[in-house]
Amino acid sequence: MNTLIWLGLLILFLITEACTVALVSLWFAAGALVAMIASALGAAIWLQLVLFLAVSAALLACLRPLVRKYYCPKISATNVDSIPGRQCYVITDINNLAGSGQVKLSGIEWSARSTSGKPISSGTLVQVDKVEGVKVFVSEV
Repeated sequence: MNTLIWLGLLILFLITEACTVALVSLWFAAGALVAMIASALGAAIWLQLVLFLAVSAALLACLRPLVRKYYCPKISATNVDSIPGRQCYVITDINNLAGSGQVKLSGIEWSARSTSGKPISSGTLVQVDKVEGVKVFVSEV
């Protein structure tokens, strides 16, 4: 009878893992498998519970960080991440209301907007505060 309960829990944990992909239920499924095998071999219920908890906790603590390291990709910094904080010159007047303005940054022309909302005239030295899409938001230096 206990074997069927452990089999039901095993299936439940596997379905939960398939739905969430959180790498948590998988380790409990392995614990349920060990407990099911112990139940089939005639182990006492207390031993089945201890095996379930011990195997689940050990796998969760030891293998989850290792699997997540390879399962979850690392976020790589891109060239655009180096732009905030750099200084450049305004080449076309920046006017947020008109939706116009450009700066030249490392030889590349960017659409620009004023962070403060105030117009900035051509030739002004500015600092890039943030990048949103293809626009840089700048403030006067």
